[in-house]
Amino acid sequence: MSRRQQQFASVLREAVQGVIDRGIQDPRISGLVTVTEVRVAEDFADATIMVSVLPADRQELTIHGIRSATLHIRREAGKKIQSRTLPRFHFELDVRTKKQAGVIDALLKVQEDREARGIPAPEPAPLPDAPAATDDQATGPNP
Repeated sequence: MSRRQQQFASVLREAVQGVIDRGIQDPRISGLVTVTEVRVAEDFADATIMVSVLPADRQELTIHGIRSATLHIRREAGKKIQSRTLPRFHFELDVRTKKQAGVIDALLKVQEDREARGIPAPEPAPLPDAPAATDDQATGPNP
């Protein structure tokens, strides 16, 4: 992604998040809705907006409500963005956070199981030694 695409995606992410934070009058949209990522096409015609929804049991209904409100979200976000044209918005459910939470839960269960069996936690790997500062670096240049 080019620098220009990245900058536009960042501005777009903030604008869309602002619209969602102010609230959308749709009872299907509930819970904590976070815009996690925006990917803008090279021609700036389309933007894929990744959305995370918590709690997980509200994800499908909420993403359906957001997709229904796409034109409203696009119009309101467009008021905050200094651009002649806006890309078409495509909302996708971001399940990466759900997968990360699953991994963390699994690691916590393993740790609890080890503690219940009396198995000590493994020692963390030592960090590589940093090179020692030379006398010139430590005291700075001589006047």
